[in-house]
Amino acid sequence: MTCRNPYIKFKQYLGGFIIFNKKHILGLVMLLTLGLFLAACAGDEEAGSDSGDSDNGFEQATWRFITEEVKGQVQYVYAEEFAKRISEKTDGKITVEPYEYGGLGSETDQVSALQDGAVEMAIMSPGFTGNMVMEGQIFALHFLFPESVEKTQEILNTSEALNVDLVEKYEEHGITPLAFWTEGATAWSSNDGLREPADFEGFNMRIQESPLMQESYKAYGASPQALSWSELYTALDRGTVDGQENPVFFIYDAAFHEVQDTVTLSNHNNYVAMTTVNTDWYNSQPENVQTLISETVDEMQDWIYEEQDRQNSEYLEKMRNDSENPTEIIELTEEQREAFKELALPIRDYYRENISTVDGAILDKLEEEIAAATE
Repeated sequence: MTCRNPYIKFKQYLGGFIIFNKKHILGLVMLLTLGLFLAACAGDEEAGSDSGDSDNGFEQATWRFITEEVKGQVQYVYAEEFAKRISEKTDGKITVEPYEYGGLGSETDQVSALQDGAVEMAIMSPGFTGNMVMEGQIFALHFLFPESVEKTQEILNTSEALNVDLVEKYEEHGITPLAFWTEGATAWSSNDGLREPADFEGFNMRIQESPLMQESYKAYGASPQALSWSELYTALDRGTVDGQENPVFFIYDAAFHEVQDTVTLSNHNNYVAMTTVNTDWYNSQPENVQTLISETVDEMQDWIYEEQDRQNSEYLEKMRNDSENPTEIIELTEEQREAFKELALPIRDYYRENISTVDGAILDKLEEEIAAATE
């Protein structure tokens, strides 16, 4: 029942039987009846308000969102911004709780937590799922993406090979990637300086759990060692490993430059992250909640590109000007990059023949997409 004007409704209800200047008893009946009508209307309005909240479709919920980085670093600020936007869009009904690295174990522990449904969302690097989703090792191929980080991000946004074909491979393991994005071009840190493949001879290189990463660095002559980043600072300090690769912002913020004398801006790859959800959880959500998540992830692609660019630029400048921990910045020439690229290209065939479960079909399609995007 909707009462836009209770007095008109009241007169309609009583019809033509009531005359307002009759006996007082009739007036009393009128007042009582009017009171009942007003109470009914008020009840309808409250119900309408509650109904409006229900139509909003957002029930009270808390989502846990794990990252591989700590407060202030790119992945964690992504999770913070995502949480802020979800809260604003749902009037605070949905709370997203970001977790920094270590709160729920190592990188591989976090993958298991997402698969098991212990958390709803995660930012993860494909390298740490390399032994589970073999096709995801595609991101370990050196010199696959353009030298331009901006162009690389465009490809990550639009690639069917990644956003459809590769996503399906992850979903077979209960993980749905909603977006791929770059944290910036990767650089090498070391003590002696890395300028040519010969510098990697006998070099203990820290890598993620990825067979393809092993082959990539073996091609340069290095001895790759898989290691969690929580152990990396100590390993670099003690000389257990000789160097590592990461975006500049991470090298500086994790203080690796304190125990390494040089950083080579090799731009041999991009550090790609995935915004992921537990597949069963996501599919069980109402359509409007799925739309809320996917639209927010999509609109954050430009935001996170600008954020990583800002952090990498600012930390490179800090590194250049850090007199307490002086670091030599080495920028490879095109000729030097070509020497590495020549050794890296055959690894694509290794991927097709020894890693891929679809005979390299995803790589073939991605290469076509990259060629079209860079013509």
